[in-house]
Amino acid sequence: MKESTILSEYNSYIRKKSVYVWIMIMAILLFSVAGILIGPSRISFSALADLVLGRGEEVHRQVVLNLRFPRILAAITGGIALSVSGAVMQTILRNPLASPFTLGISNAASFGAAFAVIVFGAGKTYSSVADSVVVNNPYLVTVSAFIWSLAASFLILLVAKKRGATPENMVLTGIIASSLFTALTTGLQFIADDVQLAAIVFWTFGDLSKGDWEILLIQTIIIIPSVIYFMFNRWNYNALDSGDETAISLGANIKVLRINGMIVASAATAVVVSFYGIIAFVGLVVPHIVRRLIGSNERFLLPACALTGAAFLLGCDIVARTIISPIVLPVGILTSIIGAPLFIFLLLGGVGSSQWK
Repeated sequence: MKESTILSEYNSYIRKKSVYVWIMIMAILLFSVAGILIGPSRISFSALADLVLGRGEEVHRQVVLNLRFPRILAAITGGIALSVSGAVMQTILRNPLASPFTLGISNAASFGAAFAVIVFGAGKTYSSVADSVVVNNPYLVTVSAFIWSLAASFLILLVAKKRGATPENMVLTGIIASSLFTALTTGLQFIADDVQLAAIVFWTFGDLSKGDWEILLIQTIIIIPSVIYFMFNRWNYNALDSGDETAISLGANIKVLRINGMIVASAATAVVVSFYGIIAFVGLVVPHIVRRLIGSNERFLLPACALTGAAFLLGCDIVARTIISPIVLPVGILTSIIGAPLFIFLLLGGVGSSQWK
């Protein structure tokens, strides 16, 4: 009787998490369809059905294939990268405030991308309202963003090595790195001409409209292996959740886990920020929401964060496209507007109050 009760409770435990995962999958599908239909140029559901059947209008086909669909995939891949990276950082640093944004990795990647665009000429600048920056060398921009995000990560790890690899030291160093790279980006703005200045400011807002099929290919090549790496180490992250001593006793190499985790998270963050700008709070808020709903078991937390991050960024992008239509609001502004009060709400509710003690 006791064994059957335990088995029943375990099945209920798994079922709740499976239901949440399926809800997020349905939300992604629903938001994806809405993202195709909604925009400055509205497409009816019947017109979309005609496109699927291969008999739609050419103008609708061009809008869907070259504008709407790449934007949807950009939101999905970007949401996955930022939310999973944030969840992993919070685990390996055992700090609820850790995320690519709060640790300065987003700001470092942003500086690297802006440096490539302005100094190396990796982007064409325009003074039009619709498109201030067109990246003509996405490889150079991504490499530059990745190198500078790694610089921020190695700065954190260097201080951790000298002062002790405690989560507190790493987070404090991340805050310093964030201020440093923000100042460097401001320095680039100071030496830029008027058009370049407007381009950098517009670019750093965080806008998914810059994506195309080539950029999505680059993102996929980096983000998918990063997520696979995180999933492969999910049991090690579960061990870290119990504390460093417990993780070591279970055979986990915590130094290697932290260093490799920061490097891989930097890569996943850099490839998003280098093309779309800073999209804040996704990596900070989404993992806390998921932990509240399904718990901290990394086996379920990481895939749930990936799906929730994709759904969250998709939903924010749809709202950004419609809230002041026909003007399209950069999604980075909306994630900050939504994320900041949402995190305050979670904080007042005791976010991270016991998990990382």
